Amino acid sequence: MQLKILGAAGEVTGSLYLLEAGASHVLVDCGTFQGRDEDRRNAETFPFDPIGVDAVLLTHAHLDHSGRIPLLAKRGFHGRIYATSPTVELCDVLWRDSTRLMKEEAEWRTRKNRRRGLPAVFPLYDEADVDQAIALFQPTTYDDVFDVAPGIRVRFRDAGHMLGSAMLEVWLKENDEEVKVVFSGDLGQQESVLERNPAVVEDAHFVVIESTYGDRRHKSCAETREEFASIMREALGDRSKVLIPTFVVERAQRVLYELFLLQEEGVLRDNVPIYLDSPMGVTATEIYRKYASLLSAELQGRLLKDEDPFAPKQLKKAITPQESRAINDVRHAVVLAGSGMANGGRIVHHLKHSLWDPKSHVIFVGYQAAGTLGRRIVEGEPYLRIAGEEVQVKSQVHTVGGFSSHADRDDLLAWASNFKTFPLFLVTHGEAKASESLASGLDGLGFKALAPVAGFTIALAPERREIPVVAAALKRGSDDARRALRDVNSLVASLLERLNDAEDLDDLLPLLMAAKTLLETANTKLLTR
Repeated sequence: MQLKILGAAGEVTGSLYLLEAGASHVLVDCGTFQGRDEDRRNAETFPFDPIGVDAVLLTHAHLDHSGRIPLLAKRGFHGRIYATSPTVELCDVLWRDSTRLMKEEAEWRTRKNRRRGLPAVFPLYDEADVDQAIALFQPTTYDDVFDVAPGIRVRFRDAGHMLGSAMLEVWLKENDEEVKVVFSGDLGQQESVLERNPAVVEDAHFVVIESTYGDRRHKSCAETREEFASIMREALGDRSKVLIPTFVVERAQRVLYELFLLQEEGVLRDNVPIYLDSPMGVTATEIYRKYASLLSAELQGRLLKDEDPFAPKQLKKAITPQESRAINDVRHAVVLAGSGMANGGRIVHHLKHSLWDPKSHVIFVGYQAAGTLGRRIVEGEPYLRIAGEEVQVKSQVHTVGGFSSHADRDDLLAWASNFKTFPLFLVTHGEAKASESLASGLDGLGFKALAPVAGFTIALAPERREIPVVAAALKRGSDDARRALRDVNSLVASLLERLNDAEDLDDLLPLLMAAKTLLETANTKLLTR
């Protein structure tokens, strides 16, 4: 039995894990990479045969966890995809929108290439691939235990990150030996505004835990709301346009609710137009209303009073491209549009038409991956090329981190502290600094923890929870060095597996002594650097 970490290691996007037990092969998530070199990385051949995968366990709908599943189906996967019912419906929305954006991008690049005599560009997948993937879904409910492949069973638990999000308890069995692996998925904050609290799990042999904010603490809800209100007072006092790049699932609904509250408090006047410039966001909001019983007590209380927390006054829904473009002529408004990292979607043309204006405001309310347009704006680049034009950035740029639906460092450590069996923690889904920081925090709680690199493989056995290989994510180093570390990881893991099964080590003694000398030399060099 083994676990392979194939994505979201040393970075936040591209979640992909492969579990193997006997002849069974099960994936946990299959997400897209976002940021630098994303097109090439997303199109790469999978490091396994999709036809041989028995099932996919999907933690939630966000594209960095689900976005390559249609590609998986396109390349031959025909097993079942297990996910909660809200996740199934949200994936249908997100994947179709992603398909549209990829098609538009491919057509634009093809037109450019033709003028240069270069070949056509094709999207990662198309509508037919999405249809094929949707047909493979098997909706699940929270807290039920069921088999997904011979020797592998699972239970979905509420992760509190977004509607339908799940952490996974997975049991693998081979030769009468059973191991439990827990995947945190993306964990929500304690006392979340929109979602219920994450479920508590107390036992496991191995835990794969996210670390998006493993090195920082969010502001409190009260502090975040005051920060947002202060920015809105300033912007609306100038009668400015406020742009909010928004992840249209979860973050759009949270921001709509916060605007609803600002109207209640009188901070936001009822006559200021609010645009939800996203057909997908409109549909996703309807899905949130449909599954209101899975939302927080605060929101359920509002809905029971016949209030709609997702519909502030003067909310206008821009569905068609013409309605979206018409917003450019409105000088005083609040505009929510995707994508949340500004690397696509309608927010791009709004930024193109507003970033030059020193009176305009841009509020980022979510994580910005390295290499995305949103990250470049936040980091203060003075000039940006947007939709073929160079734009000088004069807007007032703000970040409000407290709206994140991710757990912060304190939340992650509090959730981990519930484990009574002292599992080995594998810290993923975070930039290297955040993952290493959380691993250190887990060490401080008495757990063993490591931040693996992509390609890391670990043998799963109840008694083998020690760190078996060199596995710390490097803070620095070339791509060649990282590849070399992955090779060392795989080689040592394989060697340990073989040694565990060997009956007589005497014949291997010279080789073992040579390996010991090499490792001691490497350790000495590291200590003296």
